Amino acid sequence: MTPANPAFDTVADTTDVTALLERGRALSTPVLRAAVDRLAPPMDTVAAYHFGWIDAQGQPADGDGGKAVRPALALLSAEAAGAAAEAGVPGAVAVELVHNFSLLHDDLMDGDEQRRHRDTVWKVHGPAQAILVGDALFALANEVLLELGTVVAGRATRRLTAASRKLIDGQAQDISYEHRERVTVEECLEMEGNKTGALLACACSIGAVLGGADDRTADTLEAYGYHLGLAFQAVDDLLGIWGDPESTGKQTWSDLRQRKKSLPVVAALAAGGPASERLGELLAADAKSSDFDSFSEEEFAARAALIEEAGGREWTAQEARRQHAVAIEALHRVDMPQTVRAQLTALADFVVVRKR
Repeated sequence: MTPANPAFDTVADTTDVTALLERGRALSTPVLRAAVDRLAPPMDTVAAYHFGWIDAQGQPADGDGGKAVRPALALLSAEAAGAAAEAGVPGAVAVELVHNFSLLHDDLMDGDEQRRHRDTVWKVHGPAQAILVGDALFALANEVLLELGTVVAGRATRRLTAASRKLIDGQAQDISYEHRERVTVEECLEMEGNKTGALLACACSIGAVLGGADDRTADTLEAYGYHLGLAFQAVDDLLGIWGDPESTGKQTWSDLRQRKKSLPVVAALAAGGPASERLGELLAADAKSSDFDSFSEEEFAARAALIEEAGGREWTAQEARRQHAVAIEALHRVDMPQTVRAQLTALADFVVVRKR
């Protein structure tokens, strides 16, 4: 059986990465919770549910709060600039707030009913609360930084707001592409660079800015994060079609159910050949079908098989490898402690071997 994530053939040693993720979570969560506590009821409760701190009945829970990759990167970027990891905490929290703002809105726009193995906010608390809490988290992100009252905080906020705008641009592109029969590979990469690459790029530079790094250092770390984001999204696209629901917390063939023009689909359509042509015919018919929502597992499986036969799965796995390599190359242009470079490399490896 083909593995769910073929982006890399080897499995990285995640021991150090697990510790980095836990450190990021441990240092940022108290500040994150304090920020969320500022929200007016019931938004504070709705946000706490989204983060996994309480269940749908309001009882304390130890839910899956996500991978915490962005906070870990923000802390490491502070250390790459020669500062203490703690200097990056406000940046880690701000980026995490923006990320979760986007998740709340994306789940509603995409109609996703499950995230992190439980019902999404809009499903439990309604669409209005999902919108309001998302907006509130975005506002909190800027507050967390600006309250520092320093010049570097202003620089960090500019990077965060620029990344947020690109993220929103990417979501708009993603939605518009669902209604088009064809999207080019270049358009898809631009969309994913906005939707995923921009915020990961910000996470990789914001801690450095707060730690006093100059723009050249911050920009180079941002390049690392941008290409890491493209690798991350390429893997996400593989998991969106072939991921194990037990690991991803989403439905089987999730992206196909939403008619997403993800990289495997776009690459398969661009490949040419019988499988590519048949896939194009099916997807064009799907866009006009009134029965699409009642398609069987077999029908989605058939489309996934055509994507793989046309080469879309393998092309996407190779693109994840390529973007990973470009990200690692950027690290070598920054003068930083060797231990920090090794940790940033390990996190990049983790991104492309994950199963969720």
